[in-house]
Amino acid sequence: MASSHSSSPVPQGSSSDVFFKIEVDPSKHIRPVPSLPDVCPKEPTVTDQHRWTVYHSKVNLPAALNDPRLAKRESDFFTKTWGLNFVDTEVIPSFYLPQISKEHFTVYQQEISQREKIHERCKNICPPKDTFERTLLHTHDKSRTDLEQVPKIFMKPDFALDDSLTFNSVLPWSHFNTAGGKGNRDAASSKLLQEKLSHYLDIVEVNIAHQISLRSEAFFHAMTSQHELQDYLKKTSQAVKMLRDKIAQIDKVMCEGSLHILRLALTRNNCVKVYNKLKLMATVHQTQPTVQVLLSTSEFVGALDLIATTQEVLQQELQGIHSFRHLGSQLCELEKLIDKMMIAEFSTYSHSDLNRPLEDDCQVLEEERLVSLVFGLLKQRKLNFLEIYGEKMIITAKNIIKQCVINKVSQTEEIDTDVVVKLADQMRMLNFPQWFDLLKDIFSKFAIFLQRVKATLNIIHSVVLSVLDKNQRTRELEEISQQKNAAKDNSLDTEVAYLIHEGMFISDAFGEGELTPIAVDTTSQRNASPNSEPCSSDSVSEPECTTDSSSSKEHTSSSAIPGGVDIMVSEDMKLTDSELGKLANNIQELLYSASDICHDRAVKFLMSRAKDGFLEKLNSMEFITLSRLMETFILDTEQICGRKSMSLLGALQSQANKFVNRFHEERKTKLSLLLDNERWKQADVPAEFQDLVDSISDGKIALPEKKSGTTEERKPAEVLIVEGQQYAVVGTVLLLIRIILEYCQCVDNIPSVTTDMLTRLSDLLKYFNSRSCQLVLGAGALQVVGLKTITTKNLALSSRCLQLIVHYIPVIRAHFEARLPPKQYSMLRHFDHITKDYHDHIAEISAKLVAIMDSLFDKLLSKYEVKAPVPSACFRNICKQMTKMHEAIFDLLPEEQTQMLFLRINASYKLHLKKQLSHLNVINDGGPQNGLVTADVAFYTGNLQALKGLKDLDLNMAEIWEQKR
Repeated sequence: MASSHSSSPVPQGSSSDVFFKIEVDPSKHIRPVPSLPDVCPKEPTVTDQHRWTVYHSKVNLPAALNDPRLAKRESDFFTKTWGLNFVDTEVIPSFYLPQISKEHFTVYQQEISQREKIHERCKNICPPKDTFERTLLHTHDKSRTDLEQVPKIFMKPDFALDDSLTFNSVLPWSHFNTAGGKGNRDAASSKLLQEKLSHYLDIVEVNIAHQISLRSEAFFHAMTSQHELQDYLKKTSQAVKMLRDKIAQIDKVMCEGSLHILRLALTRNNCVKVYNKLKLMATVHQTQPTVQVLLSTSEFVGALDLIATTQEVLQQELQGIHSFRHLGSQLCELEKLIDKMMIAEFSTYSHSDLNRPLEDDCQVLEEERLVSLVFGLLKQRKLNFLEIYGEKMIITAKNIIKQCVINKVSQTEEIDTDVVVKLADQMRMLNFPQWFDLLKDIFSKFAIFLQRVKATLNIIHSVVLSVLDKNQRTRELEEISQQKNAAKDNSLDTEVAYLIHEGMFISDAFGEGELTPIAVDTTSQRNASPNSEPCSSDSVSEPECTTDSSSSKEHTSSSAIPGGVDIMVSEDMKLTDSELGKLANNIQELLYSASDICHDRAVKFLMSRAKDGFLEKLNSMEFITLSRLMETFILDTEQICGRKSMSLLGALQSQANKFVNRFHEERKTKLSLLLDNERWKQADVPAEFQDLVDSISDGKIALPEKKSGTTEERKPAEVLIVEGQQYAVVGTVLLLIRIILEYCQCVDNIPSVTTDMLTRLSDLLKYFNSRSCQLVLGAGALQVVGLKTITTKNLALSSRCLQLIVHYIPVIRAHFEARLPPKQYSMLRHFDHITKDYHDHIAEISAKLVAIMDSLFDKLLSKYEVKAPVPSACFRNICKQMTKMHEAIFDLLPEEQTQMLFLRINASYKLHLKKQLSHLNVINDGGPQNGLVTADVAFYTGNLQALKGLKDLDLNMAEIWEQKR
């Protein structure tokens, strides 16, 4: 049975060969053996694998035949693929192909007819395939039925008679028990058992024989092939033996020596590697002493680079070495210690740099040391060193002021330091010139301090920018390298893919010397051993072996600091561009902060001196000098730091406001006192006031400088001449003009108080207008000064003074307009209001003069009687009063104003005379009364026209007469 299942495949002969043999030798009537089914079919050949099958079909025939769009299922299935528009067309016969008829197949039929006869005869001899299969199936069923008679125990794969259970079931002891005297029956039973087992054996042998008969041809073929196979194996064994002998000779002659050389070379390379590794270990072992030496010389960057390189070597090349198991943690602790040392060193450097004498010309102290510290701090990401520098700046600014005060106080002999202990109290004992010199010294020291801070921060800023620039350039180079590599890879992949597509090999496409650099690098990396080292010869120096592992990752580039120090920027700076940009902005903000610190300390110094009202008590020139000094310092710090600090400017503005308030209050009080003591009499004009007015006319609105050593003293004038016009004024107005010029000059000296000064000056002018109105028109001078009465001369003088002020208001307006920002031009409307008020006041004075004469006319003409003598006493009194009025105002008012005033007075006179004549019923009838009135009027007209400036006055008296009834 086993042999039947392991039978070799039966070679199937061609049926045509059998047929030809039968045809050639018909005398031998040998029944051809029908071909048996191949139990172990042969593996398909290469050609069988590529043979077309039904699975290569690209058309789903059921779907094509069941196309629901077709009306008839028998439609051509090509429409499934080519669409409904596909229509069968008649194929036109080709002109190049001959017409085939039945005569062309005649020769073929004659040749094949004989073979067809033989084929038919063979079909009759050999049963059909299905009959043979039915016979086999019947035989198989019969043999299966016979095998079912054999007990299943004999079919078990673990059948063994040495097993007691199996033995007892096959040979029961009941058949061999002869103790009961049943010998004959037992013998018969034993014989029956033997026959039964023999029958089972016969069934099995018959089935085995049947199986052998089915595979007899394959069996005999295998036996025949067995002998041939043995011959082949014998020849093969001899050939293998001969080949082994030749290979042994070749190995002995050609390979053993070369392999020995290769082994020696490999051993030598291994020894070199071990030697280099030992040298590297020795170098690493010296790391800590070397770091200590570098730290002793403040080479923090070098120490950090050495630690980083050693850490990298430990992780890559010396990993797993037991003797260095604690070195990594020791280096980490050493790195933390270096961080603390750098912070302390930077703090010490900042203190020594900021607190060195300000007279030193050196801008930056130990520039190389600063650059090294900054690089080390940036490498360790210690970005808070700017805060340390800021704290040192605050302390230094305090010390600068303190030292300046101490120096100034020690030089002042008036201050007894034993009595006055506190430094602030000692400083407050300085007078203004001494204190001003102290402030100037502080400002100059602050300027030098800011220049030093700026120089130091510029060095730090340059270091940060160099690192940022290196990062950007490195990133650009990496991108370019990646693009180039990607382009090369794409070109190589494309070429290789093309070669493979064309059926070629890479070794056929590239020669050994024509490989691209990428292929060479890839091949070398693939062929190199994983433990290979760059230092492969003992001629390599120790430093090269030490830094070889890190040289591929650290590339440096040199750049120059503005101070002239060349720096090396390493690529292991782990700061991002955003962090570096933020740090650069913080450096600029720190410079601004330095300016703010100086301004804040200066403000505190000013406030400490202003506690007792010292600054408010300064006169105009002192405050202007102080203001200019502070403005100069503000501009200097702005030029140094690039931004204007507002604290000192705010303090200056605050003090300026206080100064303006005091300035205004002093002058307003002074003006009030002058007005309260003014008797409203014409005053002489000193020459200096005339010069002051002349300078204003020349466009110079400023107080004239006091000329020292003047030998000639000019006499004062009676009137003030302004642009050809004479102004009779009181002394208060002269001083008011000087006060107005002081306001204008203060605006020139302190531009920041322009708006406040404009408001205060407007208030002063309004005050003068209102107060003079109260004193003259309101007759307040009677009680204040003690005048007996307010005369027409007082009124005319007051009007002329107001006209002088009105003359200068446009000049003052233009002066302030040139110094005001455009958005504050609206404040100039105050001058318009003041001008209107002054004009109203002047008009009221004129009306008052007219009212005085009007009351006089009413009083005198109400008693007028038309009778002799002529001129009457009434007209004599009227003319006398008119002459007094003219004498009072003619020297004070201009001629035009005098004429206008007397015209108004004359109109009042005519009105009252007309009224009285109407009352007396005197008409223009040519009678005696008419003549008397005409004589009086002629006397009045003659006297009036005899006065100065009234000759051309129109005194038509025709309006006084009533029409004749």
